[in-house]
Amino acid sequence: MFVNMKNNMKGSYPFMTYVLFTILFKFVQCNDTNKYALLMPNVRPYREELYLCTPVKVDPTRNYYLIGFEPNATMASAHHILLYGCSKPGSSKPVWDCGEMADSKNDNIETMIPCAENSQILYAWARDAPALILPEGVGFKVGGDSMIKYLVLQVHYSHIVQFQDGRTDDSGVFLHYTLRPMNKLAGVLLLGTSGSIPPRSTTYMETDCIIKENKTIHPFAYRVHTHSLGKVVSGYLVKPDYTWIELGKRDPLTPQMFYPIHNKVPISQGDRVAARCTMYSTRDSWTYVGATKANEMCNFYLMYYVEDDEPLSLKFCFTKGPPDYYWKDAELFNIPTVEASSL
Repeated sequence: MFVNMKNNMKGSYPFMTYVLFTILFKFVQCNDTNKYALLMPNVRPYREELYLCTPVKVDPTRNYYLIGFEPNATMASAHHILLYGCSKPGSSKPVWDCGEMADSKNDNIETMIPCAENSQILYAWARDAPALILPEGVGFKVGGDSMIKYLVLQVHYSHIVQFQDGRTDDSGVFLHYTLRPMNKLAGVLLLGTSGSIPPRSTTYMETDCIIKENKTIHPFAYRVHTHSLGKVVSGYLVKPDYTWIELGKRDPLTPQMFYPIHNKVPISQGDRVAARCTMYSTRDSWTYVGATKANEMCNFYLMYYVEDDEPLSLKFCFTKGPPDYYWKDAELFNIPTVEASSL
């Protein structure tokens, strides 16, 4: 299924372990379901807040369908894991620093994004979340005639004490996939914000966008993500008559897995999707959106499927966030102010 890109490793990487390997994946077959290990190739993280990416090329001769994700990680070292699908990876290296907001100038390491072309998120993990198995008949199409030609694994290392004695890391995800064609194709829409949080405040970070494509999507799971200041993250479907339907709501400091959607309602052209992160800061300084634990993030992931169609071209729905953007700025009405910020 996957073409190994890691056996041409050359050069000097301070976060790499110098080992010789010819193949990195494990392959298990059970009925029509296969298993592939997309793992970090025994890297040695050398500083906290390091983002590393490693790619694998998908066999272009046929379609494959990802139907499950089994994490191989612990929050004792990894802040989060993201799995990207793209048509071209951000680097041709076997491992690269992919912290988009990281400051690598003092490390003499070039920082590059996970995907150079057609980036989309397929899976996300944090806070010791368990495995995710998609509903029967639903899968992410990769390889073949899909736009997803490469899978890129990103691991954000927040703690490195355990690696200072020379131990290495193989965090990642075991991918469950099948060759069986599926007519329910999965997609992920990521809602998020930029912005800032004033000291000693309760702040709403809000985003929304209109579904402009002539498609019907069927949400089935959601995931929330903030750093330490998040108290509640909520997501909604907003109908043209400003009826708000809750899609998901969660304390972001619980395991950040994909949870079943709260209301299984289709979303169509002309509908809006909206999300809010309620942030509570006791800090004496401003907090800004960014990649480290001193920063914050506001993310609501909506996982869905389309039937006999392709997933949305829309992959990301971001706003400037506070103080430059709130729901009221989009002329949204009937806003569930209390419900969106309480569990």
